[in-house]
Amino acid sequence: MLHKRWFPERIDGDLVTLRRHARENLAEFLRWYQDPEVARLTRYQDGPMRPEEIERFFLMRAVGPETLAMGIHIKGSDRLIGSCAFSQLDGDNGSALFHITIGEHDAWGKGYGSDATRLMVDHAFGSLGLHRVALAVFAFNERAIRAYQRVGFVVEGRSREAILRDGKWWDELHMSILEPEWRTARWQAKATADGRALGSAGPNDDAAAGHLKGG
Repeated sequence: MLHKRWFPERIDGDLVTLRRHARENLAEFLRWYQDPEVARLTRYQDGPMRPEEIERFFLMRAVGPETLAMGIHIKGSDRLIGSCAFSQLDGDNGSALFHITIGEHDAWGKGYGSDATRLMVDHAFGSLGLHRVALAVFAFNERAIRAYQRVGFVVEGRSREAILRDGKWWDELHMSILEPEWRTARWQAKATADGRALGSAGPNDDAAAGHLKGG
């Protein structure tokens, strides 16, 4: 069994708060994964999951003792809109697979998925000490691909024509982010933020900064 440090009770971001799943979240899982549009984006099988499949999935992958799964809640309102998780955690090689579902349609395209992904990646590298986080995404899910790229994931390969959707064959993209890439991106973001703060300084701040530089 994984050490308790792998399972924080909550992680707070800019737009969302991640919290460990509770048993009562099963009701949302049943609704999400019986939704044909959610199933289209998340399942290899063409069609929604059956209720008994969803319940088994929830018990094993959301509240099971050896999974790191978090409910995605809108910060402030506490509304549950999705779920994200790591699977195939490999401590020896420092790797994990990332999964995310935003189940509420009205929460799509608002940055919640990007924020949740960023929190999980930060946790993977900053707290768990992993080296690599990978994921798979269908090529037609352009919104998700853009969100992953904003966090720093890069396409490292593809399985050609791996899934049939809407009468057409689509590739499955394989993406990953490495700890050194994450660290560099964080450093660049901090440098940008510091530069903006310096650029917005008033006259007195500039004088103080010049005084400090001059000794």
